Amino acid sequence: MAILTRDEARQIMEKVIRLSKADDCVVNLNGNVGGNVRYARNTVTTSGEEQNTSLSVESAFGKRTGTASINEFDDASLEKVVRRSEELAQLAPENPEYMEPLGPQQYKESKTYFESTANITPDYRAKASESSINPSKKNGLVAAGFLVDSNSFRAIMNSKGLFAYNQNTNVEFSVTMRTEDGRGSGWVSRDYNDVNLLDAAAASDIAVQKALGSADAVALEPGKYTVILEPDASVGLLSSLFRMDARTADEGRSFLSKAGGGTRLGEKMFDERVTVYSDPFDPIVPTSPFTGEGLPAEKTMWIENGVVKNLSYSRYWAKEKGVEPLPRAVNGIMEGGTKTTAELVASTKRGILVTRTWYIRMVDPQSLLLTGLTRDGTFYIEDGKIKHAVKNFRFNESPVIMLNNIEELGKPVRCNGYMIPPMKIRDFTFSSLSDAV
Repeated sequence: MAILTRDEARQIMEKVIRLSKADDCVVNLNGNVGGNVRYARNTVTTSGEEQNTSLSVESAFGKRTGTASINEFDDASLEKVVRRSEELAQLAPENPEYMEPLGPQQYKESKTYFESTANITPDYRAKASESSINPSKKNGLVAAGFLVDSNSFRAIMNSKGLFAYNQNTNVEFSVTMRTEDGRGSGWVSRDYNDVNLLDAAAASDIAVQKALGSADAVALEPGKYTVILEPDASVGLLSSLFRMDARTADEGRSFLSKAGGGTRLGEKMFDERVTVYSDPFDPIVPTSPFTGEGLPAEKTMWIENGVVKNLSYSRYWAKEKGVEPLPRAVNGIMEGGTKTTAELVASTKRGILVTRTWYIRMVDPQSLLLTGLTRDGTFYIEDGKIKHAVKNFRFNESPVIMLNNIEELGKPVRCNGYMIPPMKIRDFTFSSLSDAV
């Protein structure tokens, strides 16, 4: 029962709405069928499949709300969960920011479902693992990896007449390769809606080369360097740019807040080559065409040629400010150029190539200052070539500053559900060395 069709989901949810005695009722129905395989020390350690279907009911009496969930769908169970949500609502305090459910909405179709991914088998997962483990053994390395795939659906219905349904497939693969002595480490990650785009062997070869090349790392003095950030190194730094929230800006809690009050909407904050938008209908990073409360998701320009073009408004904050709601970005796409990471390296006199950043934490939300560490392959570039590996760094950097120090942008690629270009950035701040590998 894990994957319900649009009509099957509608029938169950209509029963729930009919049972409701609340002023407002919102029903969410979700299901997932998926599988995974995990390996460590060049050996598969776990594999499995799972199926889950769950339904949640939110009942509201005025501004009092209560939510209850269930994973059984017979008539008695459906009535039980409705009554429970209503009981909880009667006990709850009022929510001053409560918004009544939306009425009927119109949604475009987004190509988020691929039969190829829905049909992944244990045999496919085993072969993908083998294509990663074998080159690890061949090169005297130790591999630890994970492949997980899912076929899922999400449906929303409420007592105001709204109904939304979307089915989505996804596959994620990642592997870390290390030298036997632990001195060298390489990592790679891939994610797609369509498994036909995944080449686990080719991805693993990248991790192999990074591991072999990073074994004899040399310590460099911390300081400001020209860096080439691979997309997976940039995505964690840039994620804040896909949460351009109006409320935090209005309340003075954001890098988008203007000194003395107001927001920086309409200001040029970044290099003119910076253009960032979200688009649920993008063929490479498609997502659901509706938000969690049922607002239609559309292509939205957030930053264009360095200028802040839009801020997201929740329905509550939009009402407070007298504007139309604008949902947060459902994905993130940053435009770039045409060069690969290798071509950016070839055009660099001196610099540092960063494979991955991790353990990123906010230092100051008003300047967007972040701190974190490099990991799994950091290399010194000289005269357009990788000269040697360097020990990892802690960095302290703001994406606002970083995106004003652009030397060049490469061709965007998908990583972690985003489309991010490799970037050459000048004066990137490394604050100290790290013992991490």
